Amino acid sequence: MTTQIVILAAGMGSRLGRSLPKPLTELADGRTIMRQQFDNIEHAFGGNASVTIVVGYKLEHIIEAFPQASFVYNEEYDQTNTSKSLMRALAASQPGGVLWMNGDVVFDPSILDRAMPFIARDQSFVTVNTAKVSDEEVKYTTTAEGYINELSKTVKGGLGEAVGINYVSSRDKGMLLAHLSRVGDQDYFERGIELAIEKHGMLVEPMDVSDLYAVEIDFAEDLERANHFV
Repeated sequence: MTTQIVILAAGMGSRLGRSLPKPLTELADGRTIMRQQFDNIEHAFGGNASVTIVVGYKLEHIIEAFPQASFVYNEEYDQTNTSKSLMRALAASQPGGVLWMNGDVVFDPSILDRAMPFIARDQSFVTVNTAKVSDEEVKYTTTAEGYINELSKTVKGGLGEAVGINYVSSRDKGMLLAHLSRVGDQDYFERGIELAIEKHGMLVEPMDVSDLYAVEIDFAEDLERANHFV
């Protein structure tokens, strides 16, 4: 089955202070953030990947840059957060699991190599970094069995940070979609995952990539750090 991949790129990205959508920010090697993501996807999946981009803010620039993708429009991009962008993408997806990523993550291509066994066995996962735990980032805890328990920015005693690259299995997708539709407009998609775990016992594994790079670009210093890797 073709792997379905979603890139969330509807937001305005105002904190970085650029005029174009943040995923079109140029890196030191001349590629944009999203082009680096597409290159990583091609590295892992070759041509056997179906990429859908959730667009909103200045969507025409992203559509022009990546005409080979499919697009889902979040018309409330300026009033909603990633929960509602992911909700729209999952609702538009074909049967089967979905791998998704935030459109502002510059990451090591080996991360997708590491994800392949999870995807092959159709196991929901959240990519995590245990090397640091910052207050402003999405953090997580696990159950005694090693599955994700809590997942939010307000987690106390977090074991690490969520990286922003995740997979929902074919069996879990409908459950996650239902919870994404119920969370608040300003919630991140992690809230939908957390509720699906809490209310329905969804089993989500943490996939540790602490030895690899993954930088979410919110501020100029993040971009500077990412440029050391590419």
